[in-house]
Amino acid sequence: MNSIILFCAAGYLCLINIITLIVYGIDKNRAKREKYRISEKTLIILAAVGGSIGAAAGMRIFHHKTKKPKFFIGIPVILILQIGLIAVVYVLFS
Repeated sequence: MNSIILFCAAGYLCLINIITLIVYGIDKNRAKREKYRISEKTLIILAAVGGSIGAAAGMRIFHHKTKKPKFFIGIPVILILQIGLIAVVYVLFS
């Protein structure tokens, strides 16, 4: 049972990080073309629900949102909190 939960959690994290990376790329592309943008709230929410690695990668790869404190401080903080949460869950369930 634990291996099924672990597999599903890993799959979810992979998927949400890929989606987040793609969304950051889409938003950067839209910014360059002066088109309708994806809200900052949506970008932060994607990071908060598990996509912090994808958000950090998107910021670095696309040079997107790198000058806004809510992103260059917030995304690493979310990532650290998520790593801490994973560590706590691992300790509790192993």
